[in-house]
Amino acid sequence: MLVGCPGSGSPILPLPSPPHSINLLSIRNTNHHHRLPSSNGLFNRRTLPCSLTHFGRPFRSFAASPTAMDGKERGEKEAAAAMKLLFVEMGVGYDQHGQDVTAAAMRACRDAISSNSIPAFRRGSIPGVNSDQMKLQIKLGVPRSTQHLLDIERVKSVFPYGQIINFEVVDGGMICSSGVCLEAMGDKNDDCYVVNAAVYVGY
Repeated sequence: MLVGCPGSGSPILPLPSPPHSINLLSIRNTNHHHRLPSSNGLFNRRTLPCSLTHFGRPFRSFAASPTAMDGKERGEKEAAAAMKLLFVEMGVGYDQHGQDVTAAAMRACRDAISSNSIPAFRRGSIPGVNSDQMKLQIKLGVPRSTQHLLDIERVKSVFPYGQIINFEVVDGGMICSSGVCLEAMGDKNDDCYVVNAAVYVGY
């Protein structure tokens, strides 16, 4: 039977109806050079895991949720949002003898602030803002193996004024050899501690 296309006088030859089932065995016997795998082998439940995995581990969603943020990160974001940043000072400090990472951190902070003057806070350049409203955020890069030895209160004493609203210690800096071990200077070995400092100043 010829079927006409709607809106057109041209008949279209009907396509043969697909078979209800395909006998794979007969196909394999007809052309043994192109054998099809068994349907049982293709759809073996043991070869198709139900859950996606990556190297044997299930995939997990990495979408961040409000509860995924820990208290420290939330506090840092709130402090940064509350402070209007003016500029950033950066410095490096060393302790060549005595292996005192706190001394290196204090020198790094002094290096960051010693070459800067901030008259704006004292001359009223910013309306309603003086040195009492100055806020600081301190970030130190300290070798991980020495971080537990860091005396944060001693480091804070370096800053003559300004409210420190955040103090962060991250992996950084370096331990290298000073080339000499001097017992007279308190050396236990020839380690030299290096600390990096970033000081964020605002109000």
